[in-house]
Amino acid sequence: MIRHVLYFVVIAAVMILLSNLGWLGFHVDGWKAALIAALVLALMNTIVKPILFVLTLPFTILTLGLFLLVLNAITLWLTTKVVPGFSIHGALNTLLGALVLSLVGSVWKGMTKEPRR
Repeated sequence: MIRHVLYFVVIAAVMILLSNLGWLGFHVDGWKAALIAALVLALMNTIVKPILFVLTLPFTILTLGLFLLVLNAITLWLTTKVVPGFSIHGALNTLLGALVLSLVGSVWKGMTKEPRR
């Protein structure tokens, strides 16, 4: 349970860091908006992304999986539309932001993974 909470805190911290650096057109109005954005992004990845994946499966196959980055960007863009105080300016910035958040999330999950018994 604590690992899941820390995961959302780490993703929110990365969003705030990107916003404070003024990098990738990120704008976050503080911790509250960042935590809500992290939760909404997780919901988008759980509910919307599988539907989009099935609908765009031919593109994903043709691009050898690289289209999944676009799906990540779409879910991040949808998150900016739902969460007040969280915005990203530009499609390329959204794509790069999705890439950064995906990499951080993957590294975090890899570091906190329970060892097999």
